Order: sequence, then C-alpha cells, then structure tokens
Amino acid sequence: MDYSRSDAKRAARERFRGVWAAITTPFTPDNRIDEPGLRHNMRWLIEHLKIDGVFCTGTMGEFWALTKEERMRVVEIVCEEARGRCLTIPHTGHHSADETVELTNQAERAGADFAIVMNPYYPPASEEALYQWYAHVSARTNIGVWMFDTPFSEVALSPEVTARIAGLENICGLKCSRPLDHYAKVQALVGDSIVLSHPSETELLHLISHNGMKVHMSSAAPFLIQVPGYTPMRDYTELALAGDLAGAKEIRDGIEPLRAVHERWIREPWLQQHIMPIAQIKVWCDMIGMVGGAVRPPLLPLPAAEIAAMRSDLERVGFMARVGMQAERASA
Repeated sequence: MDYSRSDAKRAARERFRGVWAAITTPFTPDNRIDEPGLRHNMRWLIEHLKIDGVFCTGTMGEFWALTKEERMRVVEIVCEEARGRCLTIPHTGHHSADETVELTNQAERAGADFAIVMNPYYPPASEEALYQWYAHVSARTNIGVWMFDTPFSEVALSPEVTARIAGLENICGLKCSRPLDHYAKVQALVGDSIVLSHPSETELLHLISHNGMKVHMSSAAPFLIQVPGYTPMRDYTELALAGDLAGAKEIRDGIEPLRAVHERWIREPWLQQHIMPIAQIKVWCDMIGMVGGAVRPPLLPLPAAEIAAMRSDLERVGFMARVGMQAERASA
C-alpha cells in the first residue's frame, strides 16, 4: 500500500479501471487449498487474460467455508502472484467486526492494494448499527476499504446509509450488486467521492456509457467468457472507455450466444433458485484450462448430467473450439 489513509479515496479513483475478476478458491481432493492451482489461475488471469485486478476470498471464493488462517493464506498467495502485475482487493469481511479488522490489516501486510468488506448480515441490524459497524472497522484500518452490497447477503444497504458510510475517511468504493435504479440512487448521493461498480457483464456497456462507470469490479465473467487469445470482454471494455461505443457494442453483441450460456449456468441458479453457482463456475473452469476443483459444504457438486449439458452448451456456441485451439498452440 503506497498511499496514506487520508488519500485512499483519491488512490481508488486513479486505480480502479478496466476489468477485474472475482476468483474462486480451488481445493485439492483431500479438501485443502490447492496452492499450485491457485497460482496457476492467477498466472492465467494475469499473463493470458490481462486482467486489471483480482478480487479474492469473496463470494466466488467461498469465504464462509474458509478458516481465518486459510483466508489469510489465499490473500498471501494472490498478492505474491499479483505483485507488480495487477491490483488486488481481498474480501476481509466477517460477522465479527474485530475479526474483520484483523483480516483487513493482514491483507494490507500481505501487500493487497485495497480491501472489500461485506456488510454483516446476521443478526439483523438497523441502518445506524450498520453504519457504526463500518465506522468501527474504518477507524482501525488504514488500507482503502470498499463496501460490498450484494443480494447474496439478503441485507441491503440503503442509498442513504451507503452515502453516510462513504463519508468515512478510508472508505473508497462500493461494489453494488443491486438493480440499476438502486445504483443510480447511490450515485446521485455519493457523486465521485468514492468509486462505484456493478458486477453485471450484461449491463457493463450500459453502465460505462450512461453512468460513467470505469471498472467492472468484479465477477467470474472475465475468466468464464474469455480464454487466452480471445478476450472480447476486455476488448469491448477498452473501446468503450476510450469513447468508441459503436466498436464496443459490435464486440459486445457478438458474444451474445456465449452470454446466454453464461446466463443459464451462472446467473439463473441464483435468480431462480437462490443457489450460489460456485460448483458451476468451478466445473466451467476445469473445462477451459483453469483449476476449479470441488466445492465445500453446504454447496453440492454439480451432477454429471448437468456437467455434460454445460459442455454441450459451450460446444454448441463454439467456445470449446476456442479452448481447443489454445491448447493446440500451447503444445506446439
């Protein structure tokens, strides 16, 4: 961390740009963290997909199923692999405010650029209690901290309390996984005092062109719909940020068949069944050359029939052919 606590907001405005990925935590068959697999995935993202930043130990990372020590180790590995090559933002939230402080300060020591903290979602709390919880964390940390407002938590931060929390000294961003009208209300209240981002790839071009968003922070889409040598999400994001919206739209619209597969397997399980699609993401990763592995309880593995159906969908839209082309180039 090369900025002061009082400078966190400026640092965030300057550094959050482009496409950031929310990564999974791979596990070995005997249920330990797959450290070589995690390093492989980081190198895949940085060297082949040119990812601008990595969000680890979050929802995609099964943070609820990791011990405190495991969360710290994942952050250490991610920061080691990323150092000087891309930015990092570990999720350090916990129901315990003091453990959140401990995890956040450890992330700073490990070399993280920023941290992100989901609001506590149990027990139910008033808006004043949520504000005081963030104030407690903010007062005891120096690194720039993002809020993480996600429907996975079943607790929403209202636009008003979000704006109030945004006034804390080192609170510098918000990952707002809410409907676009909620995003717009928050934006109207906070202006450019903190960085705002929404994790929907489907809405990314709209958010850049209509809301001035400059960073996709973050989702699994950057490594699910891209492979080495084929980076349409990065390509259209760069065009849009440079002002070429027509060129960006052409690339964005060109991946609609693949986007539909992504919606079916990654978005719909949550929207229709409130099932976190981590097993689906990990199976998809295994298919394309990344390390996915198993999920931890209470998540369940994907049945063989669904794995076959996912592969069939990816083959039908030509994505597995792109994976095969990359494998051939690598072995040549």
